[in-house]
Amino acid sequence: MPLTRRKLLGAGAAVAGAAAIGGWTLWAGRGQSPLLLSARNDDTGQHYAAGYFLDGRRAFATPVAERCHDITRHPFLPLALFVGRRPSRESYLVDLRDGTLLQTLGSQPHRHFYGHAVFHKQGQWLYATENDTREPGRGVLGRYRLDTDRLQLVHDGEVPSHGVGPHQLAWLPDGESLVIGNGGIRTEGGSREEMNLDAMEPSLVIMNRHGDLLSQETLPQQQNSIRHLAVADDGTVITGQQYHGPAWDSVPLLAIKRPGESYQPFPVSRSQLAMMNQYTASIAIHSEKRLVAMTAPRGNRFFIWDLDTAATVVDTPMPDCAGVGVVPNGFAVTSGQGKCRYFDCRPDRVASEWLDLPSGWWDNHLWLG
Repeated sequence: MPLTRRKLLGAGAAVAGAAAIGGWTLWAGRGQSPLLLSARNDDTGQHYAAGYFLDGRRAFATPVAERCHDITRHPFLPLALFVGRRPSRESYLVDLRDGTLLQTLGSQPHRHFYGHAVFHKQGQWLYATENDTREPGRGVLGRYRLDTDRLQLVHDGEVPSHGVGPHQLAWLPDGESLVIGNGGIRTEGGSREEMNLDAMEPSLVIMNRHGDLLSQETLPQQQNSIRHLAVADDGTVITGQQYHGPAWDSVPLLAIKRPGESYQPFPVSRSQLAMMNQYTASIAIHSEKRLVAMTAPRGNRFFIWDLDTAATVVDTPMPDCAGVGVVPNGFAVTSGQGKCRYFDCRPDRVASEWLDLPSGWWDNHLWLG
């Protein structure tokens, strides 16, 4: 049955209460068990919008028709949108209390999703990165209005991403400005085939939510696709790249934009760059601890650096490491092939433990809270 707005508003406390039941048994005394939202498959290839508590309890595993990528959580209602993986034409709005699929959100004609979206802080609006298939690669942000338990496309609300192939987007601390990683790669509708590797146009864009361009910056290497990003509480932006040039090139696969400064490479060692195998996936920033974490699944490597000094905190093998997210004491990391892992980043040392979660088949992004 459809949910009324009053029921949804009253359900926020129910979600918080559910998270507290049982506690986080692996680390008693460290607070309630966080809820992890992520897309994953099973051994048969069935796609799921999944929710698990980090103590191992399953909240839900909702079957969906298409593979999902990232998740955006509503700021105060028990709702999350599992966003279809490029070039999906479906995304899935889920009730976090029990995993009920409330809506299969279809892209409009001549559009497909790029795997990422964000809710505005007031909860009424959602912005999704999309491809204009009539002009392949032209980036747009589809704008959707939440009406009770359904998202409705605002047909005249679309704004440009000011670039080609927009991927991840995030809010800056003002809650009104968006930072967008334009990957720079043109693709046809319904395809992941890269059409313009010799003429890529990657860029990091900052714009307001109405589409007005505030800044647009690039990295020196034209084939260095800017894909994923995270934003610290002070407005520092970290981006992860995927390089489409020769395998022997050494290029900056991590970059940083501090408030008031230019966009530039984050100082990662050449040996670490080599281990990334020209590909980064998920980025997370722990603002309180001033740490940045990154997964490099093709290199089977997980990293944590000091955000301010770039000192290496963790550099460890992890098979097909996928999504990474912030928990109070550190980071949780999923895997596409192996077990999920928790990193407790204490001031004097880093401790890690395996999580009692299903092994393998997790997608490259997660939401934790």
